[in-house]
Amino acid sequence: MRTCLLAPIWALLSLCVDAASLTERTAVETRAEKVGDGGKGGKPLRRIKRGWMWNQFFLQEEYTGNEKQYIGKLQSDMDKGDGTLKYILTGDGAGDIFTIDESNGDLHANKRLDREEKAFYTLRATVVNRNTGRKLEPETEFIIKLHDINDNEPKFAKEVYTASVPESSVIGTSVTQVTATDADDSMYGNSAKLRYSISQGHPYFSVDPDTGVIRTALGPAEMDREKREHYQVVIEAKDMAGQRGGLTGTTTVNITLTDINDNPPGFSQNMYQFRIPESMKAGHPVGRIKAVDKDIGVNAEMSYRVVSGDGLDIFDVSADKNTQEGVITVLKPLDYEKTMSYTLEIQVRNTQDLHPGSDGILPAIATIRIDVEDVDEPPLFERASYLMEVKEDAALGAVVGSVRAMDPDRTNSPVRYSIDRRTDLDRHFNVHSGNGTIFITRPLDREEADWHNISVIAAEFNKPLQASRVPVYIRLQDVNDNAPTFASFYETFVCEKTKAGQKIQTVSAVDADDPVGGHKFFFRLDTEGVYRWNFTVRDNGDNTASILTQRSSYNPLHQSIYLVPVVITDGDLPVQTSTGTLTVRVCTCDREGNMELCNAEAQTSSAGLSTGALVAILLCVIILLMIVVLFAALKRQKKKEPLIISKEDVRDNVVSYNDEGGGEEDTQAFDIGALRNPEAMEDSKQRRDIIPSDTLYPPLRRTAVPSQDNADVREFINQRVLDNDTNPTAPPYDSLATYAYEGAGSVAESLSSLGSASSEGDQDYNYLSDWGPRFRKLADMYGAEDSDRDS
Repeated sequence: MRTCLLAPIWALLSLCVDAASLTERTAVETRAEKVGDGGKGGKPLRRIKRGWMWNQFFLQEEYTGNEKQYIGKLQSDMDKGDGTLKYILTGDGAGDIFTIDESNGDLHANKRLDREEKAFYTLRATVVNRNTGRKLEPETEFIIKLHDINDNEPKFAKEVYTASVPESSVIGTSVTQVTATDADDSMYGNSAKLRYSISQGHPYFSVDPDTGVIRTALGPAEMDREKREHYQVVIEAKDMAGQRGGLTGTTTVNITLTDINDNPPGFSQNMYQFRIPESMKAGHPVGRIKAVDKDIGVNAEMSYRVVSGDGLDIFDVSADKNTQEGVITVLKPLDYEKTMSYTLEIQVRNTQDLHPGSDGILPAIATIRIDVEDVDEPPLFERASYLMEVKEDAALGAVVGSVRAMDPDRTNSPVRYSIDRRTDLDRHFNVHSGNGTIFITRPLDREEADWHNISVIAAEFNKPLQASRVPVYIRLQDVNDNAPTFASFYETFVCEKTKAGQKIQTVSAVDADDPVGGHKFFFRLDTEGVYRWNFTVRDNGDNTASILTQRSSYNPLHQSIYLVPVVITDGDLPVQTSTGTLTVRVCTCDREGNMELCNAEAQTSSAGLSTGALVAILLCVIILLMIVVLFAALKRQKKKEPLIISKEDVRDNVVSYNDEGGGEEDTQAFDIGALRNPEAMEDSKQRRDIIPSDTLYPPLRRTAVPSQDNADVREFINQRVLDNDTNPTAPPYDSLATYAYEGAGSVAESLSSLGSASSEGDQDYNYLSDWGPRFRKLADMYGAEDSDRDS
């Protein structure tokens, strides 16, 4: 339908354009005139004039025909129609989009073109000789422009717009602006000329047809956010200046009415009632009240305040920032016995000012009734704390002060007082249970503790659990009951050769007391001292004193140490006095008065050997002695024990032979008589020169052989030789075995004291002389004693 309407218009325009474009220029043949000068020859001058030219062609976009679209014809004056000329086309789309008939210069478009993609094409054309290829016309540039048709509908910048406008705005208040564009040619016809209209959103909004500005269309009363907050408006944009046949585009605009503070808050009820106990602490919430506001955001923020009532100074109200509720709190302690109920009037209003159109609306007020409930309370002290003073020398039972508490309830129960012993562990104080009088039970000493902080408990007589406590601070007042003493231990020296009046020491004093006016000490020499003729004391008047000499020489041989008694007196009442002793040693000094040598006591003192140093030295000496003893003991253990200590020693001895045998000629190595008692042999005697091994060398069981003098020895030796021959671990050298048993053939039998009979009676030792030369010594000893005893 759209193509049919535009066809007549297009035909008319094409005729006009073709006529203007195809205006031919008259071709002028080029002539050559020879210009001569007096028989002289010259080159001919030629003037060439273009035979054809053109500017631009026009072509309709979106061509829908089946054949190629004819554009126009290129014609040259030099074309005689004999086919000798050839038309050549170059430039944008030449040969692809646009083609030219080489013989007659007809231009055609091969494709359907869209002006919105490309509005014009620049081409170049020339004419050449078909046979020689020589250019007959210079190359000329021309333009093919596309004629626009209304084939694009308007499009908005956004599919959905979002906008807002304050509620209660006046008619014509601008909301937002929408903008649409048309891809068609705005310079050709009305294809891109748009008109805006509103298709949805009446009667609340309107749109400017030329600019697309949306405005409010109703008055403030109709535009109320509390009635309706959101609106959806549909805007149309139509090309062809809004005429019939134009194309249309649409968009949606979501409009929100923003809130203004045009509604004051109000209470949901006029009367609120709360019940609270009288024991509620200050700062605790009593309850909450709620006001409502149709507005939102900051316009709904509220503030509360107490405007009247009998509890203005007892209660307060504040707004909860999260819930916008009014929170009522207690400011002061409550007392049911004084006031049992309170009535308040609380006002609520917005924190933001109301909109000018809402003037004249009064803030909402609610009445609050608060009932106080009675609570059994513990006794209440008259003060939060007590401060008392007492002198440190106060007598036992003296009253320090008193506390007072009473039951705040209407019953007014009697009160019993006591001291929390955790605060008075030494039990210096006690309290009268009936009247709260605090008195002393143990002596006080300010120098030990100048403050005593105790807690007194007051409890109802019939309800001990109903109790309260109060701190009592007792300060001890100082009494001059301590004598002054030296500030430190003083010890000095005096030179043998000095002069009278020489200062040898400055002393000061300290006092545990703390007088109000400060310390004042007086120093003097004890008049009863035996050294008052040797030294004197000078009071410096600044709580110090100087010790001066009374003589010009001191003999250390006569007396090396002087003890100077100094009497110290304080300046408070009652006066306290003490005597301090100054130790003065007599020393030898150089000319400048520097000490060179003192007596033995002074040398020890000046050496600086303290008790700790002496103890350390003593410990070092003891450790050295222990090391020496240990070394000597280890050395003794390394010595060999003698085979036989003495020939005179006839006690039982186990002799160890830790050396190798001396061979066959060694007759002193062992007593062969020990071999004559095979019964005393152990069943298995391990070798002492190798490590025992039960697996390699099992013990051999042998039967006892009757004692038959040398036969027994021979049999024993043969058996030992056999054992060593069959033992693979036996060393290949002589080894001496030890046999720790006595022989069996001695007529003296055993000499061991273990087997000897004990008797206190006299014994006859004369038989010892019959045992041979080895017992002759014993016979001489004991036989002589018997002879002496008999005589």
